[in-house]
Amino acid sequence: MFLRTTDRRVVICGGGEKAAQKARLMLKTDARLLLVAERLDDELAELVRSGRAEHYAGPVTPTLFESAVMGFIATDCPALDAALHWLAQAARCPVNVVDRPDLCDLVTPSIVDRDPVVVAIGTDGTAPVLARQIRAQLEVALPVSLGGLAALAGRLRSSVAARVPHARRRAFWTWVFSGAPRAAWTRGAEREAIASVKAAIAEGGAPTGTQGSIALVGAGPGARDLLTLRAMQRLQEADVVFYDRLVDPEVLDLARRDADRVFVGKVVGAHAWPQERINAVIVAEARKGRRVVRLKSGDPGVFGRAGEELAAARAAGVPVELVPGITAASAAAAALGRSLTERGVADTLVLTTGMSREGDPLPDSVRMAAPGTTMAFYMAVAQAGRIRTALMARGLSGETEVQVAADVSKPDERLSVCPLHRLERHLDETGCTGGAVLLVTWPSQAAARRAAPALAVV
Repeated sequence: MFLRTTDRRVVICGGGEKAAQKARLMLKTDARLLLVAERLDDELAELVRSGRAEHYAGPVTPTLFESAVMGFIATDCPALDAALHWLAQAARCPVNVVDRPDLCDLVTPSIVDRDPVVVAIGTDGTAPVLARQIRAQLEVALPVSLGGLAALAGRLRSSVAARVPHARRRAFWTWVFSGAPRAAWTRGAEREAIASVKAAIAEGGAPTGTQGSIALVGAGPGARDLLTLRAMQRLQEADVVFYDRLVDPEVLDLARRDADRVFVGKVVGAHAWPQERINAVIVAEARKGRRVVRLKSGDPGVFGRAGEELAAARAAGVPVELVPGITAASAAAAALGRSLTERGVADTLVLTTGMSREGDPLPDSVRMAAPGTTMAFYMAVAQAGRIRTALMARGLSGETEVQVAADVSKPDERLSVCPLHRLERHLDETGCTGGAVLLVTWPSQAAARRAAPALAVV
């Protein structure tokens, strides 16, 4: 609930730091502040000198709280706090008593201020640290300039009501806050945004035939908190989302509630939706003026067919962007608590795959394998035997450790380790199938010499 504070009084009892904290919060409003204390610290005294607050040092009675919109009690004296709370109650003024949740009629939330847009995060006084963490995330997610666009909308609302037919208003405001005006405003082109909005009002609504767009968005390895902020923004702006089997449902839940969701059913080795069909349908939806998100697990640019979808969009003249995500190799290394490169051991990272396009020969997945290299094998479980044989044929020891990471960052995450010569058997024994990542580091020759046992001289 938001309370109107214009020309209304807020009583703050206390003259120290805790009272100053509440005063700082109320300075974000246009309330009249009354500071009740015998003495004020320097910060509060300056508020009085500047005319932003009044000071009262006399006896406190319920009359002091009458007609106040709210009060804060922060004297640092538990007995005095309780007495002042009783007086406020007698005047039926809701109060917040600092550090006394049992005496609070109201709690102060963490605030994300994009005036006139205000987001309040509250935990009913139970977890203020958590509220601050959520606030920090929202501070990053919401552009600082967002409030200016909202203020512009407020100034133009009467013009919209007079010139835009009621049936077209929702589409108009959607265009303002999700289309070209929002994009222009966010990048700092405020005059361009204002001109386009005013032109649309004069025409009686948002431009017809508004061009759609396609965003190829990386969903990361699974956990929703590993998405980028841009990925979350695109999901919340989308009109339709096309997603694969490996996209976690929690990630999909971040999409706008009324966005269409279309499962395109791509599974390793079985394509219920051929790539050509996916290319065609995302372009067709964008041509309808819709914002399309093609949601892919990991990073769209790493074995994600992004190149084909980018080409299809560009050939059709549809604006397209690529939103990167955390790729499986990075997520697997993080889950395993290791680095993909290490000075003096592996200075080269190779991302490769065990699969190929249908009809093409299987790739030579190990052609880059050499001392000083870490190899990350994607979609390679079914080819584990062939990869094991090829690596050993190139000279890698069968005792070399292979790390296997499946369903990384998801609730059923599985991490395991085995020697290279047992790789295929290990995968069978652990029931590992589908989208696991295999990590193999071939140490540099210098690192191998350092690790070799010394020979005793007799």
